[in-house]
Amino acid sequence: MPSPARSFRVGVDIGGTFADFCVLDEASGALSTLKVLSTPATPGKEVIDGLQGAQQRFGIAAAEIAWFTHGTTVGVNAVIQRKGIPLALFVTRNFRDVLELARLKTPDPYDLLSRRPDPLVPRDRVIEIDGRLNADGTEAAPLDEASVIAALEQAEARGAEGIVLALLHSYRNPAHEHAAKAILARLRPEMPVYCSADVWPIIREYERSITAVVHGHVQPRVAFYLASLQQALIRAGVTAEPMVTKSNGGVMRAELGKTRCVEMLLSGTAAGAIGAAFVARAAGVARAMSLDIGGTSADVAVIVDSAPSYGTGERVGDFPVYIPTVAVTSIGEGGGSIAAVDALGRLTVGPESAGSTPGPACYGRGGTRATISDAMCVLGFIGHGALGYNSVQVRTDLAEAAVDAVAQALGRTRQQAAEAIVQVAISGMYREVSKLAARQGVDARDFCLMPFGGAGPMLGGLLARELGMRQMLIPATPGVLSALGGLIADIRGDVIETVYADVDAPSLPALLTAFARLRAEAERWIRQDQRFGGDIAFRPSAEMRYRGQSFEIEVALKEEWLIAGDLEAMAEAFHQAHEALYGHADRGAPLQAIALRMVVAGTVPAPHFPEQDRVEGAPEVLREVEVWLDGRRQSAPLYRRDALRHGHRFAGPCIVLQDDCTSCIPPGMLGEVDRLGNLRLTQTEERA
Repeated sequence: MPSPARSFRVGVDIGGTFADFCVLDEASGALSTLKVLSTPATPGKEVIDGLQGAQQRFGIAAAEIAWFTHGTTVGVNAVIQRKGIPLALFVTRNFRDVLELARLKTPDPYDLLSRRPDPLVPRDRVIEIDGRLNADGTEAAPLDEASVIAALEQAEARGAEGIVLALLHSYRNPAHEHAAKAILARLRPEMPVYCSADVWPIIREYERSITAVVHGHVQPRVAFYLASLQQALIRAGVTAEPMVTKSNGGVMRAELGKTRCVEMLLSGTAAGAIGAAFVARAAGVARAMSLDIGGTSADVAVIVDSAPSYGTGERVGDFPVYIPTVAVTSIGEGGGSIAAVDALGRLTVGPESAGSTPGPACYGRGGTRATISDAMCVLGFIGHGALGYNSVQVRTDLAEAAVDAVAQALGRTRQQAAEAIVQVAISGMYREVSKLAARQGVDARDFCLMPFGGAGPMLGGLLARELGMRQMLIPATPGVLSALGGLIADIRGDVIETVYADVDAPSLPALLTAFARLRAEAERWIRQDQRFGGDIAFRPSAEMRYRGQSFEIEVALKEEWLIAGDLEAMAEAFHQAHEALYGHADRGAPLQAIALRMVVAGTVPAPHFPEQDRVEGAPEVLREVEVWLDGRRQSAPLYRRDALRHGHRFAGPCIVLQDDCTSCIPPGMLGEVDRLGNLRLTQTEERA
């Protein structure tokens, strides 16, 4: 009899140093992982390199890939490096300074000389056109076609290769933006034109305008990348339609990503939080703090009841983008962050990173400046085996030479300088995690730290120790958890409508009608645009405030409240959310709903990883190594992760080696392997 056809799901996440791959056998639940070096000079090449590596290592044929998800940094890198297309911004007359004024916030309130970054569209390419809508969407003055034509001529003369239309009150009525786009399409059909109301139709001119500008800045580059990826996968024999991870923690078809690229700018960081939430749920951890440290950055997310927090206004480079996003905050540096001594003799770490080219000095790829990874190599924590699935052979001699330059500038020994580099990096993370916890009204000590990424387990134990976090969990495949997050993420879409209505009986019919429109649009998106035929779920919410307040908070609603028209339940949900956030509520005050939202999710079957049988006895020690920590030399046992089984116990200081990362366990931590192969660590010593 012929053997049954095999089927695999593949998740890919590209970072600054490595591209990570997760391959799931849908029949057995077996998970295979792989890392290859990123190729920033030729984006997309690392995807093909990884697929070829997976075929060679695991015997997986391209035709056996039934599901392919991909997280990319092409969009966010284009914003950070300002390498998108030059744009013109057409605005309603007298609103030329919308990007310059922004929200009039001082970047650094402690530095009176600080200045906001230059806008993505310089002022000479922000051009006014005539025509105006009222706040209710009615027309105050018709759109003037002659002014649109004149604006186009000015834009072309000033070098614009694309146009963003962000006209006053288009969130209530997009007619003027659409009419202007039609004029431009007739005159210059080859020029890309973006309407802010089509990108994300939110109230407030700056928020809507900057979101549309960021979208327009990166869209041609992202579309080209995704088209190249599609063709490369076809040439490689992959027949599955590629999916891309989104900032909201979901996935969508790559074809749709070509025109909705603003929704995937923060896809990598969001996928990591989704992967961490999945691991937390499986491990029974209700309150976790994910710590994703790669080669260039460290990011943290708060996970409560096995779900990450969501928000809007996350920053992409220098600019906020007001789309629904998994709330991930950048808190520090990555393993490739460069250490330096400034003119005043102060040691700094980051934000400059060695990336993958040339990479840390210990990678032996031409890097000569000391990084966090080089410091950890000098301290004895890495260098006991190859990194990144044998893609990097660690050179301790090169790490020592790089750290020696820092040591000489500081007047310290090599080990003292290396430990100082690590301490500076950890202190910066400590500060930012403390600030994040204060903003969210939580105590970090009540959470379980979940480090992942290529450098997360290397530094996570040191950070947990400083924060006083007594629990830590290192997933079974921490180095590729973001790729796993994209692989298991649901298909997820968001739609929004600004209503600006009172939450009372007279407004109830209009509110319910608007929710019905949103539900229909969300269903059309997932059924038609995504071609999804499985089970779907709807999650309505409203951006609400007390009448007279300037800003709103998003409140989750239930569909049964909308079906029944239960205003009291909607109001009470807001009061409770307001009280939780601000410590008080006024249940007698009138409420307003500024915008209504609908999330639609199509569930992708979650993998069920096999549980391990419990074993007795102590784990096998590969060998004893010498490390430098807390100002002195210490002996630390070295373990192989694949030799650690459920029930094995160990104590820090120790080092755990695996193909995708190295876990460094500091003194005072006791570890045990759980039934899913996670390392569960408990801090037993309080920091002085």
